[in-house]
Amino acid sequence: MGIARLARKFGQAILPVRISVSDVAVSIKESERSALRRDSPRPDSGQLSTPRLMLDLEFVERTDVGRVRNQNEDYLGYAPPATPAQARSHGWLFALADGVGGHEQGEVASRAAIESMLAGFQGAPGGESHAALLPRLVQKANTQVFETALAGGRESAGMATTVVACALRFDRVTVAHVGDSRCYLIRNAKATQLTRDHTVASEQIRLGLISAQEAGEGSTRHILSRSLGTEMIVNVETNDHQLLPGDVLLQCSDGLHGSVEALEIAALCSHGLDLVAASEKLVALANERDGSDNISVQLIRVRDVERMGMYRGRPYKLY
Repeated sequence: MGIARLARKFGQAILPVRISVSDVAVSIKESERSALRRDSPRPDSGQLSTPRLMLDLEFVERTDVGRVRNQNEDYLGYAPPATPAQARSHGWLFALADGVGGHEQGEVASRAAIESMLAGFQGAPGGESHAALLPRLVQKANTQVFETALAGGRESAGMATTVVACALRFDRVTVAHVGDSRCYLIRNAKATQLTRDHTVASEQIRLGLISAQEAGEGSTRHILSRSLGTEMIVNVETNDHQLLPGDVLLQCSDGLHGSVEALEIAALCSHGLDLVAASEKLVALANERDGSDNISVQLIRVRDVERMGMYRGRPYKLY
């Protein structure tokens, strides 16, 4: 078992990752990056060259076992473009999963889902719409988790996972999710939730059966109404949004958003605050207030975008 996987298993925080796609030449090949990620306790960092006025990002990701559990069933990952051409043909993918199931099966489910999505994204045809690609990748990940559970027999019964993923290209972000892991867009010191929790309590709120306050205090707030691996087909929720320079995207498991309010998330991630410091403060705050669940977060800051329009399904540059 590699050190990186041991870090997830025993709850050590993954050290922050920064990748900027401006200013310097390609310094780490994708194969080298993958090997470093598997075998080193310190996640890879690199810088990729792109012409000016292209989508330019920096990000960190962090996971923590919390204060109660003995193992970390969250799993997270990313697929960056290896070249400027791939930045335009494929873009970026960030994905996070929160596994469900005893005897370490939640860890197996979340890992299978994320690895399936990252591999599928990197192998997808160039130029495919993210709005079409992401639901297909989530369905494929669902199949992977479902078949893994079947192969595991009785010990794998009940194995499942949430997933939230965002794909970025040009000046757009597409978000796909199943379960209660969330994605927020932080702009002008305000955090807007881009996902809708797939929980029994959330569905009861939508139907007007209970209030938000009652849901927050009820026993159904953590019961998932959708997840990967429980059925052969899963209903994937997908939406698309425009990106502006200065925007921050935050993806997290319920170990974070169950303890830290959106107003606090916005305050910690706004005003150009260093993403490393922001991720540390978010995890520390969640542990201080609760810590009964695993805590995972990805923070992606948009430094610049490439403004594009669409005509008959084909992108064209806006000046």
